[in-house]
Amino acid sequence: MPVIDPTLYLKNQSNTRVPSNELGKDEFLKILMVQLQNQDPTNPMEDREFISQLAQFSSLEQMMNMTKSINTLVENQLISPIVQYSHMIGKIVTYQSFDIETGESLGNKTSKVIAVSQHQGYAVLELENGERVYADAILEVKAKGESNEDPKDPEAPETPEDSESAKE
Repeated sequence: MPVIDPTLYLKNQSNTRVPSNELGKDEFLKILMVQLQNQDPTNPMEDREFISQLAQFSSLEQMMNMTKSINTLVENQLISPIVQYSHMIGKIVTYQSFDIETGESLGNKTSKVIAVSQHQGYAVLELENGERVYADAILEVKAKGESNEDPKDPEAPETPEDSESAKE
Protein backbone atom coordinates (compact mmCIF):
# COMPACT_ATOMS: atom_id res chain seq x y z
CA MET A 1 0.00 0.00 0.00
CA PRO A 2 1.46 3.43 -0.92
CA VAL A 3 2.45 5.69 1.94
CA ILE A 4 1.76 9.45 1.91
CA ASP A 5 4.70 11.62 2.81
CA PRO A 6 3.78 13.45 6.08
CA THR A 7 5.53 16.64 4.93
CA LEU A 8 2.75 17.08 2.38
CA TYR A 9 0.03 17.48 5.04
CA LEU A 10 -1.43 20.99 5.18
CA LYS A 11 -0.80 21.27 8.93
CA ASN A 12 2.93 20.80 8.25
CA GLN A 13 3.07 23.60 5.70
CA SER A 14 4.37 27.00 6.72
CA ASN A 15 1.55 29.49 7.02
CA THR A 16 3.58 32.53 7.96
CA ARG A 17 3.13 35.50 5.67
CA VAL A 18 6.26 37.23 4.44
CA PRO A 19 5.64 40.97 3.92
CA SER A 20 6.97 42.62 0.78
CA ASN A 21 7.75 46.24 -0.04
CA GLU A 22 6.60 45.78 -3.64
CA LEU A 23 3.03 46.22 -4.82
CA GLY A 24 1.88 44.25 -7.82
CA LYS A 25 -1.16 44.76 -9.99
CA ASP A 26 -3.29 42.50 -7.76
CA GLU A 27 -2.50 44.56 -4.67
CA PHE A 28 -3.18 47.78 -6.59
CA LEU A 29 -6.63 46.52 -7.63
CA LYS A 30 -7.43 45.40 -4.07
CA ILE A 31 -6.56 48.85 -2.71
CA LEU A 32 -8.66 50.52 -5.40
CA MET A 33 -11.65 48.27 -4.63
CA VAL A 34 -11.37 48.95 -0.88
CA GLN A 35 -11.29 52.68 -1.63
CA LEU A 36 -14.46 52.39 -3.69
CA GLN A 37 -16.24 50.27 -1.08
CA ASN A 38 -15.34 52.59 1.80
CA GLN A 39 -15.92 55.97 0.19
CA ASP A 40 -18.35 58.42 1.72
CA PRO A 41 -21.68 58.08 -0.16
CA THR A 42 -22.43 61.79 0.38
CA ASN A 43 -19.05 62.76 -1.08
CA PRO A 44 -18.04 60.08 -3.64
CA MET A 45 -14.61 59.99 -5.25
CA GLU A 46 -14.21 62.39 -8.13
CA ASP A 47 -14.42 60.85 -11.62
CA ARG A 48 -11.07 62.37 -12.49
CA GLU A 49 -9.36 60.69 -9.53
CA PHE A 50 -10.85 57.32 -10.42
CA ILE A 51 -9.86 57.64 -14.08
CA SER A 52 -6.37 58.75 -13.05
CA GLN A 53 -5.94 55.70 -10.84
CA LEU A 54 -7.18 53.38 -13.58
CA ALA A 55 -4.73 54.98 -16.03
CA GLN A 56 -1.90 54.42 -13.54
CA PHE A 57 -2.93 50.81 -13.20
CA SER A 58 -3.02 50.35 -16.97
CA SER A 59 0.40 51.96 -17.31
CA LEU A 60 1.80 49.72 -14.57
CA GLU A 61 0.43 46.60 -16.25
CA GLN A 62 1.89 47.61 -19.64
CA MET A 63 5.30 48.24 -18.07
CA MET A 64 5.20 44.84 -16.38
CA ASN A 65 4.31 43.14 -19.68
CA MET A 66 7.10 45.02 -21.47
CA THR A 67 9.60 43.98 -18.80
CA LYS A 68 8.52 40.36 -19.19
CA SER A 69 8.91 40.57 -22.99
CA ILE A 70 12.37 42.12 -22.72
CA ASN A 71 13.46 39.45 -20.25
CA THR A 72 12.24 36.75 -22.66
CA LEU A 73 14.16 38.40 -25.51
CA VAL A 74 17.35 38.52 -23.43
CA GLU A 75 16.96 34.85 -22.45
CA ASN A 76 16.55 33.90 -26.12
CA GLN A 77 19.70 35.83 -27.02
CA LEU A 78 21.65 33.87 -24.41
CA ILE A 79 20.87 30.48 -25.95
CA SER A 80 24.04 28.63 -26.77
CA PRO A 81 25.20 28.88 -30.40
CA ILE A 82 25.51 25.11 -30.37
CA VAL A 83 21.77 24.77 -29.73
CA GLN A 84 20.95 27.49 -32.28
CA TYR A 85 22.89 25.77 -35.08
CA SER A 86 22.36 22.09 -34.16
CA HIS A 87 19.80 21.81 -36.98
CA MET A 88 22.70 22.23 -39.43
CA ILE A 89 24.08 18.76 -38.66
CA GLY A 90 23.62 16.55 -41.73
CA LYS A 91 23.13 19.52 -44.09
CA ILE A 92 25.34 20.28 -47.07
CA VAL A 93 26.91 23.74 -46.82
CA THR A 94 28.79 25.91 -49.28
CA TYR A 95 31.42 28.32 -48.01
CA GLN A 96 34.29 30.36 -49.38
CA SER A 97 37.68 28.85 -48.66
CA PHE A 98 40.86 30.87 -48.14
CA ASP A 99 44.56 29.96 -48.19
CA ILE A 100 45.76 30.11 -44.57
CA GLU A 101 49.20 31.48 -45.48
CA THR A 102 48.37 34.01 -48.21
CA GLY A 103 44.72 34.79 -47.44
CA GLU A 104 43.83 34.32 -51.11
CA SER A 105 40.42 32.98 -52.01
CA LEU A 106 40.43 29.35 -53.10
CA GLY A 107 36.85 29.54 -54.32
CA ASN A 108 33.73 27.98 -52.93
CA LYS A 109 33.80 24.57 -51.28
CA THR A 110 30.94 22.28 -50.32
CA SER A 111 30.85 19.76 -47.49
CA LYS A 112 28.49 18.05 -45.07
CA VAL A 113 28.18 19.35 -41.47
CA ILE A 114 29.01 16.58 -38.98
CA ALA A 115 29.15 18.59 -35.72
CA VAL A 116 28.63 22.04 -34.22
CA SER A 117 30.99 23.53 -31.65
CA GLN A 118 31.60 26.93 -30.14
CA HIS A 119 34.64 29.22 -30.11
CA GLN A 120 34.58 32.54 -28.20
CA GLY A 121 30.77 32.62 -28.30
CA TYR A 122 30.49 31.94 -32.05
CA ALA A 123 29.14 28.78 -33.65
CA VAL A 124 31.70 26.72 -35.56
CA LEU A 125 30.54 24.06 -38.02
CA GLU A 126 32.77 21.01 -38.23
CA LEU A 127 32.68 19.56 -41.73
CA GLU A 128 33.08 16.10 -43.20
CA ASN A 129 36.15 17.25 -45.15
CA GLY A 130 37.94 18.08 -41.85
CA GLU A 131 37.58 21.84 -42.08
CA ARG A 132 35.97 24.07 -39.44
CA VAL A 133 33.96 27.10 -40.57
CA TYR A 134 32.19 29.85 -38.63
CA ALA A 135 28.42 29.62 -39.15
CA ASP A 136 28.18 33.21 -40.41
CA ALA A 137 30.62 32.38 -43.24
CA ILE A 138 28.18 29.92 -44.83
CA LEU A 139 26.96 30.96 -48.29
CA GLU A 140 24.38 28.23 -48.93
CA VAL A 141 22.67 25.41 -47.05
CA LYS A 142 21.11 22.37 -48.72
CA ALA A 143 19.35 19.31 -47.41
CA LYS A 144 21.32 16.09 -47.62
CA GLY A 145 21.10 14.62 -51.11
CA GLU A 146 19.74 17.79 -52.73
CA SER A 147 21.32 18.12 -56.16
CA ASN A 148 22.54 21.27 -57.79
CA GLU A 149 21.17 20.68 -61.30
CA ASP A 150 21.14 24.38 -62.28
CA PRO A 151 24.62 25.75 -61.63
CA LYS A 152 23.52 29.26 -62.63
CA ASP A 153 23.37 31.70 -59.71
CA PRO A 154 19.68 32.76 -59.32
CA GLU A 155 20.75 36.18 -58.09
CA ALA A 156 23.00 36.88 -61.06
CA PRO A 157 21.71 39.39 -63.63
CA GLU A 158 20.10 37.90 -66.72
CA THR A 159 22.27 37.91 -69.83
CA PRO A 160 20.95 38.43 -73.40
CA GLU A 161 21.62 34.74 -74.12
CA ASP A 162 19.40 33.73 -71.18
CA SER A 163 16.46 35.83 -72.34
CA GLU A 164 16.76 34.47 -75.92
CA SER A 165 16.82 30.85 -74.74
CA ALA A 166 13.79 31.51 -72.54
CA LYS A 167 11.82 32.72 -75.61
CA GLU A 168 12.38 29.42 -77.44
